[in-house]
Amino acid sequence: MNLGTQTGSGINHLYSRMTKGAPEPKIGMGATVLLWTDRHPATVVFVDQKMRIVTVQEDISIRVDKNTMSDMQEYEYKRDLDGIFYTFRQNKNGGWNQVRLNENTGRWNKVKGGIGIIFGFRRAYRDFSF
Repeated sequence: MNLGTQTGSGINHLYSRMTKGAPEPKIGMGATVLLWTDRHPATVVFVDQKMRIVTVQEDISIRVDKNTMSDMQEYEYKRDLDGIFYTFRQNKNGGWNQVRLNENTGRWNKVKGGIGIIFGFRRAYRDFSF
């Protein structure tokens, strides 16, 4: 993710670059979807090692702290079988790009200005300044 064009969050930018030593995505593993400034928890639901394609499904996050509109946020997470699906492809540098399948050509195309992902843990964060 490029800071300023794909994300407005320094934390999300750093998370998207944390590829060295990162775990290999596996079905059932937690993941964090990185948006402009927010983060959403997700679960890995599909992995194609050969194509380096991973699909995640957004989870439900339930706020459990009492800090109102604060940056100090705590959440509990649970699977959402109706959650949004996102697909990513690993690039040659080890990072992940959001992709979509072109039904006409059968090719995976990078989503311009796409979102980011990090594997191995679930995190939710809501930026109340927007």
